[in-house]
Amino acid sequence: MHSTHSPLITLAVAAMFLAGCATGPNADPRDPFEPFNRGVSQFNRGIDKAALRPAAITYERGLPRLVRTGVTNFFANLGDTWSAINNLLQLKIPEAAQDATRFAFNTVFGLGGTLDIATEAGLERHKEDFGSTLAHWGVPPGPYVVLPLIGPSTLRDALALPVDWIGNPVKYVRPMGDRNALSATRAVDTRATLLPLDALLDGAIDRYTLTRDAYLQHRKALISGGDDAQPDELPFTGQADPVQVREEGE
Repeated sequence: MHSTHSPLITLAVAAMFLAGCATGPNADPRDPFEPFNRGVSQFNRGIDKAALRPAAITYERGLPRLVRTGVTNFFANLGDTWSAINNLLQLKIPEAAQDATRFAFNTVFGLGGTLDIATEAGLERHKEDFGSTLAHWGVPPGPYVVLPLIGPSTLRDALALPVDWIGNPVKYVRPMGDRNALSATRAVDTRATLLPLDALLDGAIDRYTLTRDAYLQHRKALISGGDDAQPDELPFTGQADPVQVREEGE
C-alpha cells in the first residue's frame, strides 16, 4: 500500500506546478494551486463515497464502541514510537522520553496498546511527525495541496510523507497480507471517527473551502501549540504555519 504513494506525490507536485498558471488573481495566497486541488478533492470525494465511507458506516454499526476504541488506541500507541523519534529529532528530550514510556507502558500493561492506561496514569501524548520536525527547524510550509487518496497537506508535509511511512511500524509487518489488512483497518477506523463531521461538510456552501481552512487551522495548532519557538510563517501571507488533519488514515 505505502509503496505506491511516493510516485503519486511526485506526480501530484508536478501537476500542481503545471496547474499554477490557472490560478486567478483573487485566489487565496495560501492555495495557489486551487484549481488542481479542487479536482483532486473531487476525485478523493468520489473514492470516499464509493468505498471508504460505506466501510466506515458498516464498521461503526457492526462493532461495539469498546472494540472500536481498542482499535483506535492500538494504532495511536504504534504512533507514539514515531512521535518519540520526532521529539528526539527536535531535541524535545522530556517529550520523547514520555512518548517512549507511553508506548512501553501501554504495550505491556494495556493489552498490546488497546487500552490507553498511560493517559489515565498522567502520561501525556506528544504527537509529532516528520513534517512538524521540519517545521521545528525552520522549513516553511509552502502552499496548501491536496494529494490523491491522502487528502489535505502542505507542500512541506507532503514531501515529508515518505519519511513518515518509513517510521510507520505497520510498514514492517509481514506477510504483506497482514500489513495491508492493518493499513485498511486503520483507514476505516480513522474514517469512522470522522463520520460525525459529514453533516457539517455536506451542509457547507463550499465544502472545499471549509475543509481547507479547518485543516490549516488545525495544522497550525498542532505545530505551534505548546512550542516556545515562534511558529514558522507562510511565505505568501505572514500567517502562522498550518497543520494537517488528514481526512483519512495515513
